[in-house]
Amino acid sequence: MEQKQLMKHAVEARGTAYTPYSKFPVGAALITEDGSLYTGCNIENAAYPVSLCAERVAIFKAISDGHKKFKSLAVAADTGRPVPPCGSCRQVMSEFFDSSVAIYTTNLNGDSKTFTMDEILPFSFAPSDLPEE
Repeated sequence: MEQKQLMKHAVEARGTAYTPYSKFPVGAALITEDGSLYTGCNIENAAYPVSLCAERVAIFKAISDGHKKFKSLAVAADTGRPVPPCGSCRQVMSEFFDSSVAIYTTNLNGDSKTFTMDEILPFSFAPSDLPEE
């Protein structure tokens, strides 16, 4: 799937966001190594810390279906610049994305910016930082 199609799926995923508090819907679309598509939207909760971002929803859906290798992710929101993933999402992405995974950010105006994992979260905390058993 090409970048524009993936970003279109991310924009469409915004439509299912549950954002009664922030009024800031975000959509994400993820392609697995075998070409499967997973989408996600942000889901808020009155207890704000238990809310979940669109990127993590898409990643966790794919992982719960047994996927652990990914090709690309697109994130879309109504922002002035291509919407960047938050720090929590970047940390989750670093757990599952290798340096070849393309991360596309976009807004509703069609502006976009592409990142690699190393660009979006340099010097990340990784499984290799944990003690070996």
